[in-house]
Amino acid sequence: MVTHQAPTPSAPASAEPAVLEVAVTDPIISRFAERLLAGAPRHRWRFLADAPPEVRSRAVASADVVVCARMDAKEAASCNARMVQVTGAGLDRVAVAALRPAVAVANTFHHERPIAEHVLMSILALTRRLPAVSGELRAGVWRTIATDDSVPLHRTLDSMTLGVVGFGGIGRETARLAAALGMDVVAVRNRPGIPLPEGAQARWVGGVGDLPRLLAESDAVVVTVPLNDATAGLIGPAELAAMKQDAVLVNVARGPVVDQAALYRALLDKQIGGAAIDVWWGAPEAGRTPPADFPFSELPNVVLTPHYSGHARSTFELRADDIAGNVNRVAAGQPPRNQVR
Repeated sequence: MVTHQAPTPSAPASAEPAVLEVAVTDPIISRFAERLLAGAPRHRWRFLADAPPEVRSRAVASADVVVCARMDAKEAASCNARMVQVTGAGLDRVAVAALRPAVAVANTFHHERPIAEHVLMSILALTRRLPAVSGELRAGVWRTIATDDSVPLHRTLDSMTLGVVGFGGIGRETARLAAALGMDVVAVRNRPGIPLPEGAQARWVGGVGDLPRLLAESDAVVVTVPLNDATAGLIGPAELAAMKQDAVLVNVARGPVVDQAALYRALLDKQIGGAAIDVWWGAPEAGRTPPADFPFSELPNVVLTPHYSGHARSTFELRADDIAGNVNRVAAGQPPRNQVR
């Protein structure tokens, strides 16, 4: 645990915003402590990622602002903060419902560009059979169209249609980059009638009822929706059966948005061309890493990554700036940006 206290300001206390106690429990954003302190130097920051549980709990209960990626119901019920600042976009690991009504909740983003790049990398890797080909060559097998006429030829992105399931920040950025590389883009989202922001490109944007059409048209499908009761199992046996046999699926949303048994069977039976899985169906543990109930790691037509598609340095630098800015706003009696409650 590390505590940082800024010098007492020289101006009269009544002329300055409050000095806040800020408890940071997220180990990742703690790596950017210098940037947090530079952005909000007046406040007292406590970095508690390595603190004993009882120390962390007391700090969370007494802090003016809690910066976290996770907060269980017991910790949330004891929290008296003005604001809980979540260090990412998702709220599914924070017991928001257990917080007192007066506690504001804010989140932060800046992962859209890194994840969009990961999606396009994955599509290229899958459509060019990179996992299988790399494995063959490591095993001493040189197999190309010159040596084996069963080896398929590559497709280029400008001959492919990308289907985007969920058209929020990640979906729109993926669509923008894909269109810039010549891909035809189609999308579905909850509210298809809302005008698209500048830079977002798609040949058509439909509602959830248009998902079968999207799946049938697309050569690559990327899933970017949040996990909730409506989206759990959104991509199941029927949806996978609706995809082209050589189409690939990229999931950068949450694991349970895709039915893992159905996905494994579709990959094993070559019902679809491949999948890139960056999000999983639980936490890693001994004997269950990657965390799934089926042996995806044994399949040659998958790209497996440990939920790291958004982990660019820029993501966390900009999130630290957001967090520091929100601490300053709360101290000045202003509402935080990206307030979700």
